[in-house]
Amino acid sequence: MRVLVIGGGGREHAICAALAADPGVSGLACTPGNPGIAALAELLPAGDPVVTARSFRADLVVIGPEAPLVDGVADDLRTAGFVVFGPSAAAAQIEGSKAFAKDVMAEAGVPTARHWVCDDAAGLSAALDAVEAPYVVKHDGIAAGKGVVVTPDREEAERHAEGQRVVVEEYLAGPELSLFCITDGQTVVPLLPAQDFKRVGDGDEGPNTGGMGAYAPLPWAPGGLVADAVKLIVQPVVDELARRGIPFAGLLYAGLVLTADGLKVIEFNARFGDPETQVVLPLLETPLGRLLHAAATGELAAHEPLRWRSGAGVTVVMASERYPATPVTGDMIEGLDRAAAVPGVTVFQAGTAADADGTLRTAGGRVLAVTALAADLTAARESAYAAIAEVEIRGAHHRRDIAELAASGRVAPPG
Repeated sequence: MRVLVIGGGGREHAICAALAADPGVSGLACTPGNPGIAALAELLPAGDPVVTARSFRADLVVIGPEAPLVDGVADDLRTAGFVVFGPSAAAAQIEGSKAFAKDVMAEAGVPTARHWVCDDAAGLSAALDAVEAPYVVKHDGIAAGKGVVVTPDREEAERHAEGQRVVVEEYLAGPELSLFCITDGQTVVPLLPAQDFKRVGDGDEGPNTGGMGAYAPLPWAPGGLVADAVKLIVQPVVDELARRGIPFAGLLYAGLVLTADGLKVIEFNARFGDPETQVVLPLLETPLGRLLHAAATGELAAHEPLRWRSGAGVTVVMASERYPATPVTGDMIEGLDRAAAVPGVTVFQAGTAADADGTLRTAGGRVLAVTALAADLTAARESAYAAIAEVEIRGAHHRRDIAELAASGRVAPPG
């Protein structure tokens, strides 16, 4: 099977690494990719996805980022006769519009926060009056994980909404988790749950980012959590989208919070999350290509049960100076070979570019995702941070507390 991956970030590097390890994948390409992916797959220039898929003779196309999904790239490829892992533009509105997602959840009877869709200042004011701080304000469209503000400051909440259609929600208290589910529009196959870290600073301080780290599995999760999430949340949403005539075939990402009243939905995304992908996929033993192909062809019910590696994984993101504001780019990246030599460590590249002479430089906000697998979270943390200590990037920063509370048993479900 020849597989084409669309995208060029850390998520796509992790996807390509898993596909490259699948003996059933005979050819692998990525467009546009990045220097790290170049070691695993043929890099193809950005261009018309249909033309690229045709020239590569792809048997399966995997779409990584949300923007091309919302823009209908999966539809274009399917119309051209390709097998695609990724939802249609209509189904991808589960991420593309927070208001649409809330409507789907209401029809499906899925537990989520009370919410108000606000198109003007008057509506926003009324919504903020109806909730207690902290205020949760979300831009209605896609925003690379940075369209949400959670703040005790009403003025900050109002500034975040300026010029935007927004959804205001009541705040949900409890530990958060990310659950990736593979689906062909009917059958749902969950992956390991993970927890990511959105704030830029230790102790969840500072502004939101696209994600500064993640870990899996969740030692604090009660038994049956994944089964409950599929039964009460993911399967009903998949069924509701099918009922509307827009079946979702791809990766449905449920952002959840375990409240005192049970699981509730924070958000849905229409693709693999970043950086959770960089910790979940390395733990997957089942060949990824065959799994994604089964979802893309409606044969997921016949796929074998997933197999997982024992132990745990921790991913820590290294970001450029000034991220998540305007990041500084062009700085040299050194020490990757030393970092990758730490046992159990893989360094996934995201915002990187190579000079003509091969010198690796920063080219985005989130530059690297350093993932370590080990017997438990404590050991995985030690390896991840040992690897980060080997990397040299001027002005780079990272969180030092990824998985710290979970590793020390200080995360507990409410009640």
